[in-house]
Amino acid sequence: MGKSINAKELIEKRYGKKGTENREQFREDAFSFYFGEIIRNRRKKLKLSQEDLANIIGKKRPYISRIENGEDIRLSNFSLIANALNLSINLTAE
Repeated sequence: MGKSINAKELIEKRYGKKGTENREQFREDAFSFYFGEIIRNRRKKLKLSQEDLANIIGKKRPYISRIENGEDIRLSNFSLIANALNLSINLTAE
């Protein structure tokens, strides 16, 4: 049986230690992907098409597609989308 590796070790091996440029890029990409998944899942749960959501927020359908596929999103646009999908945004200090 092979040696097991935990997620932290795997991420460090592939993307470097915390604070390195590669690791920070990975983190940013992961958050963008995660937010896109939340938006896609909520939109589908509400039975809205990408076109419907785009019309609600005053954007074009390809913009919604790019967001759902992990493109970085401006906070102001994230807020528009969250409101349209009846999602709440919580910020907390560590």
